[in-house]
Amino acid sequence: MKRLILMRHAKSDWSVGMPDHARPLNARGRKSAEALGDWLRAQDILPDQVLCSSAARTRETLDLLNLGEVMTRFEDRLYLAAPATLLKGLQGASGETVLILAHNPGIGDFAQGIVERGPDHPKFGAYPTGATLVADFETGDWSDVRMGSARCHAFAVPRDLLT
Repeated sequence: MKRLILMRHAKSDWSVGMPDHARPLNARGRKSAEALGDWLRAQDILPDQVLCSSAARTRETLDLLNLGEVMTRFEDRLYLAAPATLLKGLQGASGETVLILAHNPGIGDFAQGIVERGPDHPKFGAYPTGATLVADFETGDWSDVRMGSARCHAFAVPRDLLT
């Protein structure tokens, strides 16, 4: 079995007037990222590999998850990536539990397409900032993963974790 953690970056700060790729998280985003890390640890769902967009807000989200030492690749191709690009990245992964940290609309579309059936959560379709899907695959090799082949294990959004 392989496990995928599919996370959209936490809330970014639009007030800083920086180019999109360089935009950091805002205060709410920093709290949300910490809460998501706490949730992953509480569920004992920790990646052994991370594929992360090279954007500042994804890097900052990853840092605030506080996952410890994890094999990580920062990839320009994951910045605003389409579902096909995300799938290709996943098919080249080597970990048993892989975290992909990227952006909408691609990550939300990928989340909806990768699972046989989505979770019964009102925010899954919108995939808001910080949305995190945990999905399981009945395969021993990421290269065999296809769209619609995962079972939803868990889904969380920061708003649910911070209330």
